[in-house]
Amino acid sequence: MKSVVLLSYLAATAAALYAQTTAKPATSATTVKHATAASAAKPATITATAAPAPWIKLPPGIPKVVHGPVKIPIALRYEDVKIGTGPEGEAGKVWHIKYTGWRAADGIKFDSWDEHPQPVIKDGKVEMGPDGKPKMGDPQPMPFPQGMGQVIPGFDYSLTGMRVGGKRRIFIPWQLAYGTRNIPDRPGHPGIPAKSDLIFDVELVEVTDMPEPPHPFIPTRPLPGTPPHPGAPGAAAAPVNPSASPTTETTPKPAAPSTAPATTQPAAPATAPATTAPPQPK
Repeated sequence: MKSVVLLSYLAATAAALYAQTTAKPATSATTVKHATAASAAKPATITATAAPAPWIKLPPGIPKVVHGPVKIPIALRYEDVKIGTGPEGEAGKVWHIKYTGWRAADGIKFDSWDEHPQPVIKDGKVEMGPDGKPKMGDPQPMPFPQGMGQVIPGFDYSLTGMRVGGKRRIFIPWQLAYGTRNIPDRPGHPGIPAKSDLIFDVELVEVTDMPEPPHPFIPTRPLPGTPPHPGAPGAAAAPVNPSASPTTETTPKPAAPSTAPATTQPAAPATAPATTAPPQPK
């Protein structure tokens, strides 16, 4: 009797376990189905809530328009590889940088600062070699006036905020590089095709003041033998031209009567008497 009860108990337990095992995949499938539906609906929810917002605050004088999707066709990007510890560079000053440039399409390096040796300067003059050509020394960081439009626009815009000693990698789109121009190959330097995006590694080495422009010589006092300028002490008064001033009128004064006796001069002959020249010796 006990064996029958035990067998019945084991059979009931096995049936219950089988029922749970069979129902579990259905529950999992339902859960996956709901998760898939939720995941599919999630992007639609994000797209619906991402309403276009004005990307710039308009002043009162500009009329409002119906806002649409904001598009950015040109993106200038950069990342700071190393933050400099020196002073921050200022626009309008001369920045001295080390750079290397690659074409973004194929990774070919087209230029670098250390590929340009500089002439040797001694006592303010270029030192010449035995061949009559300037002696070339070590390469130097490239100087340029930052923010003055002397380099491609991507350089002026992407270097803002750098500190001396800092390094930055910049990604310049072709619109802010050389545009539609085709830069041909040079000896030792590959060219840059039209509409080429560029990548640069830049290091800011030094920032110096702009050189003073040459001023013309303006004497503070007249040079010897030079008449003083009008209005200076001792300068002669400028003659007055009556015709130059329309408000000044001059009336001729009558001539004073003459007390000297009038003298009658003989009338000059109308025709001078003819003179006969002596004959010349033959």
